[in-house]
Amino acid sequence: MRELARQGGGPDRIEKQHAKGKLTARERLDLLLDEGTFVEQDMFVTHRTTGFGMEDQLILGDGVVTGYGRVAGRLVFVFSQDFTVFGGSLSEAHSEKICKLMDMAMKVGAPVIGLNDSGGARIQEGVVSLGAYAEIFLRNTLASGVVPQISAILGPCAGGAVYSPAITDFVVMTRNTSHMFVTGPNVVKTVTHEDVTFEELGGADTHATLSGVAHFAADSEVDALESIRTLMTFLPSNNREDPPRIPCDDPHDREESDLDTLVPENPNKPYDMGEVIRKVVDFGDFLEVHKDYARNIIVGFARFDGRPVGIIANQPAQLAGVLDIDSSVKGARFVRFCDAFNIPLITFEDVPGFLPGLEQEHGGIIKQGAKLLYAYCEATVPKITIITRKAYGGAYDVMSSKHIRGDVNLAWPTAEIAVMGPKGAVEIIFKKEIAEADDPESAIEARVEEYRQTFANPYIAAKRGYLDDIIEPRTTRRRVIESLEMLETKVDRNPAKKHGNIPL
Repeated sequence: MRELARQGGGPDRIEKQHAKGKLTARERLDLLLDEGTFVEQDMFVTHRTTGFGMEDQLILGDGVVTGYGRVAGRLVFVFSQDFTVFGGSLSEAHSEKICKLMDMAMKVGAPVIGLNDSGGARIQEGVVSLGAYAEIFLRNTLASGVVPQISAILGPCAGGAVYSPAITDFVVMTRNTSHMFVTGPNVVKTVTHEDVTFEELGGADTHATLSGVAHFAADSEVDALESIRTLMTFLPSNNREDPPRIPCDDPHDREESDLDTLVPENPNKPYDMGEVIRKVVDFGDFLEVHKDYARNIIVGFARFDGRPVGIIANQPAQLAGVLDIDSSVKGARFVRFCDAFNIPLITFEDVPGFLPGLEQEHGGIIKQGAKLLYAYCEATVPKITIITRKAYGGAYDVMSSKHIRGDVNLAWPTAEIAVMGPKGAVEIIFKKEIAEADDPESAIEARVEEYRQTFANPYIAAKRGYLDDIIEPRTTRRRVIESLEMLETKVDRNPAKKHGNIPL
């Protein structure tokens, strides 16, 4: 019976799966988990459906392989849907296997990794299969913030099935072989008369660049599963643990002299904040999350002296690093994840403000931007901020300023902390003087320089204690590590309440 269960839908269907460029459910588990660590559960489960000839189609496992194993020696619970069995469709029994797994993961405090490859609800079971999906959604929600949840989309994922991955913390998709959508291309064509391919509607690149549903897009299933293994090395097993620290021989006091001249003298010239990050973290190793979505903000995981941290950084090389709707939501979700799982937050700030315009205002930039503000305010993990250049207006407040419980706030000498940019400020403050001047442009230029000397520097903020120090850029790595060591025993609490009401 065990051998029969391992055959899934049989050799012919396995061959079809391989012909599509896809691995089988068990092959995926072999790649994801440490060799020889997988312990399977519920191998002999079958569905209980009668009618439509289903009583004659009983396949052991019922389209999903469940159990537990280890990733880099640490316990994880996994389910892997088997497309060779009923197209991986979800039945009541299929759902019960997943729910049982998730309940146990919550009890023992271990991550849940789901490998999704399913045709959706099993139609022959009708509303029972819909209820079965809801049982999973409930557990995803209750587990959120308690144990990390990671979803790999390795085939179709449509209709109600998409909402389980959407609730989980990270979604990984594979190019050309995985798709996610609420309604497929045929329904879209019927309802809206739009012709669209599977890939355009819900492919990996679509969700990794346009919708932000996918955090990672991989070229192959092997790459997707390897990215999950890498991601796991930064995460604790549950919300009661600290993230795993590893030995590090990258010197904690390593200096990078290139950083002293990285920020251009012209405040309107861009530079790559990614270069700043890679120069200061351990060995230049940075796992960027949502790499191709809302690129004006960077989020991801790295280490300082072996300690995992979450990094949030404005990217002046994209839209001047301005905050807009997508970047605010992207940043807020990442900040809240790190806070839920005890991962310190390092913020690199160069932000000229929020993006103006009709589209942004009508799209709700007020409430969307407030999400990032809310997330930072709510976070109780260690928070360290380095202002490299611009910190203008409300965006200065939002990006983990001292006023919203930033623990250590540092600035480079190139920092400009002000209500707005010098030119805009001058045109308001000296409006009358400029209007009466013989040469308005020269008058503006003179006042801009005066304003820049007065406000476009970090010293006013430092005098008020809004900054803890102004540092040489080359010393950034050492100062961050020293701050993390000091904050290791930090305790901060929010008022007692059921939960806040983040502006959704």
